[in-house]
Amino acid sequence: MGLWLLPCLARLPTAVIYGSLSLFVSILHNVFLLYYVDTFVSVYKIDKLSFWIGETVFLIWNSLNDPLFGWLSDRVFLSTQQPGAEISSPEVVLKRLRALSHNGPLFAISFLAFWVAWAHPGVQFLLCLCLYDSFLTMVDLHHNALLADLAVSAKDRTSLNFYCALFSAIGSLSVFMSYAVWNKEDFFSFRVFCVVLALCSIVGFTLSTQLLRQRFEAGGKAKWDQESALKELYIEKHSVPQEKRITLAEYLQQLSRHHNFLWFVCMNLVQVFHCHFNSNFFPLFLEHLLSDQISVSTGSFLLGVSYIAPHLNNLYFLSLCRRCGVYAVVRGLFFLKLALSVAMFLAGPDQVYLLCIFIASNRVFTEGTCKLLNLVVTDLVDEDLVLNRRKQAASALLFGMVALVTKPGQTFAPLIGTWLLCAYTGYDIFQRDPLSNVVSARPKLASDAAWEPTLRQGCFYLLVFVPITCALLQLLSWSQFSLHGKRLQMVKAQRQSLTQGRAPEVKMI
Repeated sequence: MGLWLLPCLARLPTAVIYGSLSLFVSILHNVFLLYYVDTFVSVYKIDKLSFWIGETVFLIWNSLNDPLFGWLSDRVFLSTQQPGAEISSPEVVLKRLRALSHNGPLFAISFLAFWVAWAHPGVQFLLCLCLYDSFLTMVDLHHNALLADLAVSAKDRTSLNFYCALFSAIGSLSVFMSYAVWNKEDFFSFRVFCVVLALCSIVGFTLSTQLLRQRFEAGGKAKWDQESALKELYIEKHSVPQEKRITLAEYLQQLSRHHNFLWFVCMNLVQVFHCHFNSNFFPLFLEHLLSDQISVSTGSFLLGVSYIAPHLNNLYFLSLCRRCGVYAVVRGLFFLKLALSVAMFLAGPDQVYLLCIFIASNRVFTEGTCKLLNLVVTDLVDEDLVLNRRKQAASALLFGMVALVTKPGQTFAPLIGTWLLCAYTGYDIFQRDPLSNVVSARPKLASDAAWEPTLRQGCFYLLVFVPITCALLQLLSWSQFSLHGKRLQMVKAQRQSLTQGRAPEVKMI
């Protein structure tokens, strides 16, 4: 059976194998996001101080490890490309695949460390979060970098991203299966379920990276043989200029002059903020805007749709990207977000069905936009390569620098959201009886029930005004982004010529 299966897997298109790596990440990461806090708070009984210390250290490490790992991975690619210098080869792809083959299984093992109590809850919480995020960052950086390294044309990159979205949607099903085994009182079944998921991920990473390495090792050997033959015909070895090494300070200075990069990270910071705002406040909106007007099953359905629909919706968005370009699709989604939010504000909080549709669609479209932006980062990788004449695109490093600037949006989302809600209604989610603050912030003659509409109105205003503000800021930033149309075509043509390289000069006979 196994011997028959391997030749079939070897015939799969490269895009399918590349996309399957998203499956082996998402089956674990979705379960992690859903249960890790509940596990430490309800099962391991972590104290509040240890929890916040762990989250604070994790926040700092989560922001710094992307550029750190990107720099360690790609600093050798920052040399300035000189005339006659050697251009890249499949060895770059092989380097990333080797990193994935090592870090993928380690990522799965670090996932298992959450579900067995092996140390003091505070210590385990801190170590597990940092280890898990480190391996997840290494996997994400190299997987995203391959998107820029495997293909240059927008069509090919869209195809690669299409299969990532498809397999991510399949991986989201692990969330639905986890409901059947999740039990705080009896953790054994859930642990077995997590072990099965981790084993599937380890086997998947090993097989996928091995299949891709076999393809590019063959291609790399052929290219190496060709280059070795051509090197014998070089005019003189001293005629090839030496490479100029780039320091971290010089690289940051180059980025500060990369205007499209700066406008993109401004837009993406707002996008990351909005994505996490929707995730953090989705249950709150359901509770205070819809809980007394829809059934529990409808609320569960909306929650489930919010997890899997962004991946499925992304398949349609990617088909639009092939026809209209990523820039136009992202701009259209910003206009759609603005239009839906204004329409919901005009309709008011009493339109139950419109509220259901808006709450679900707001999260779906926002998450869908996030998943398209990797394509924009790969275009920025191309422009960075051309502008600075690098000998090889520093894909992982640029993805890491984007994450460094935009990840603070994850922290701003709950802080700004809770502050706005508390400032308007007096509702404090960190209190045991948060509604008591709503009453105490008002005249004593008012009853709790009398001020419940004020809390509902506050949630409604938060629901509609945050996306309106985000959309306006993003449209402003996105209008300054010029890497589209003819400029993008020119950049891709120049990168294509650099990738193909100029043949070395041969001796005149």
